[in-house]
Amino acid sequence: MRFTKMHGAGNDYIYFNCFEEKIDDPEALSIKLSDRHFSVGGDGIVLIMPSEVADFRMRMFNTDGSEGKMCGNASRCIGKYVYEKGLTDKTTVTLETLAGIKTLNLDVKDGKVESVCVDMGKAEFRAPLIPVVSDKNEVINEPLEVGGKEYRVTCVSMGNPHCVTFVDEVKSLELAKIGVLFENNEIFPERVNTEFIRVIDSHTLEMRVWERGSGETLACGTGACASVAAAVRNGICKAGEEITVKLLGGDLFITCSEEYDIKMRGGAEFAFDGSIG
Repeated sequence: MRFTKMHGAGNDYIYFNCFEEKIDDPEALSIKLSDRHFSVGGDGIVLIMPSEVADFRMRMFNTDGSEGKMCGNASRCIGKYVYEKGLTDKTTVTLETLAGIKTLNLDVKDGKVESVCVDMGKAEFRAPLIPVVSDKNEVINEPLEVGGKEYRVTCVSMGNPHCVTFVDEVKSLELAKIGVLFENNEIFPERVNTEFIRVIDSHTLEMRVWERGSGETLACGTGACASVAAAVRNGICKAGEEITVKLLGGDLFITCSEEYDIKMRGGAEFAFDGSIG
């Protein structure tokens, strides 16, 4: 069974071309292959599949075997994969995900995809649709006690649930301790991805992220989008302007409209091809 290892800003997954490969138990396979000590290693696996409603369909699974609804970094990698591997010659590609159909615009030079801009859809702030348990319709800059400390949080969905908190600095955060407490907090019935954001200026955010089912990752595309949406909603950044989000694995470039439609621009890279028996 052949695979390709790819990453977007260090958010690395193991990709399978399911036009050619048949995978019966992706949950178990993701748990097995994601182990960085005893196997290929990655933040999970991604299946590139046929679709009846779009050019391609994506399924992605975390390191614990749980299925994610959407992954922005994986979407960009799929855009590069399908073009450079010859599955399409289109530079505008539609991708079916559990969070809806996403449009990928490929920046191609000399036959290579240099960057991908993904139309990520609209940020959702209504608490029941994230979901987050609250007596308010939206959770915007509200207090939340986690691990004995109070944080101010803004909750938003990008097709998957996010909890964004703005902090003074991110480098010294013990994410292995506090991330899991956020992820499994009782107000998040489907668990949650948590973004810890330091504001550098009105056009630049520094982010560390704890992803549900995977732990801390070097980047999270939907998390970067959620963070910019939260920053616009809280008056930190301006709508319609491209915001640089600096992650451990590199930079992503996010634009949030006044209607909270989000576009994400960034690179995607091949690491290596391989096969498993």
